[in-house]
Amino acid sequence: MFQFIVRFLLIVACSTSGYFIAHQDHNPVVSLVGLASGLLIALFVIQIEQVIRKLSLRVIFGGVIGTVIGLLIAFLFAYGLRLIPSWEEQKVVPWEYFYILLTFVLGYLGLVLGSKKSEEFHLSGISLTRGERGSVNYRIVDTSVIIDGRIADVCDTGFIEGTLTVPRFVLDELQQIADSSNSMKRSRGRRGLDILNRMQKSDGVRIDIIDTDFPKINSVDAKLVALAKRVNGKIITNDYNLNKVAELQGIKILNVNELANALKPLVLPGEVMAVRIIKDGKEPGQGVAYLDDGTMVIVDNGGKYISKNAQVVVTSVLQTTAGRMIFSNMKEVIPDRKVAEPVGK
Repeated sequence: MFQFIVRFLLIVACSTSGYFIAHQDHNPVVSLVGLASGLLIALFVIQIEQVIRKLSLRVIFGGVIGTVIGLLIAFLFAYGLRLIPSWEEQKVVPWEYFYILLTFVLGYLGLVLGSKKSEEFHLSGISLTRGERGSVNYRIVDTSVIIDGRIADVCDTGFIEGTLTVPRFVLDELQQIADSSNSMKRSRGRRGLDILNRMQKSDGVRIDIIDTDFPKINSVDAKLVALAKRVNGKIITNDYNLNKVAELQGIKILNVNELANALKPLVLPGEVMAVRIIKDGKEPGQGVAYLDDGTMVIVDNGGKYISKNAQVVVTSVLQTTAGRMIFSNMKEVIPDRKVAEPVGK
């Protein structure tokens, strides 16, 4: 509401100013033109304000510095040419016009280069927002790991500290998923935005949203790899395909699935565990059970004990990037009245 009032006052002030400036000639047509001009200027300023809102403070600061430097160079260059006697005598170009041309050209170049190169200063270890200099360990967060949500739990435990980098194109992808017409995608996207908001409020972690983009690259995964190459950073993900593509190009991957697998209790062949068989396996006579952490347990000769608790003997463990599978044989059925025994007992 406050923002609407401020914009309304800006429109009224600019329109009124344009009207009274043009009204000095006491010509109604000119006065209306001044009113319209003031209105257009106000709308133009509001559009610029909306664009600036989307930019980070680092980009704005770099653009201002670049513009000031460009204008200073234009002034010095034009002033130096004016001191050359032959320039004034030959009247090649009037000094005033040449100075205006230099001001626009170098001011524009300073604005564009300053806003773009400010990101490279930050990515090289010079942070314009924090005012500190040094080596930065970049950990770039993927869309899939934000939606997954486990990274927020890891941050809350304090095992991950410092700064996590979220590129603007990842945030845009999250927003597109959240605005999807598919209800399932929409809920996943909104969950990802909630997870990111939760991580921003975490005490030990700082979320740094950067505007670095690669317009010629369409895929978000390819952009993540390109960004990691530029800043020599690591990608935090649980996407299997991105994991393999990045590793082939020498990018360090922090896979949340691998972290979860590493934290699972170690199960050795010969151990006895209590499970509940819930469905048939792919092979005849096989049953399938799951541990509390989601690990799949394949039970030979367990197909006829579906919906029953059983003790099984571990025969082998298969570890993959996607997860872990435990193969076992039936030992005995546990009556429902008995409490399932813990692993290893």
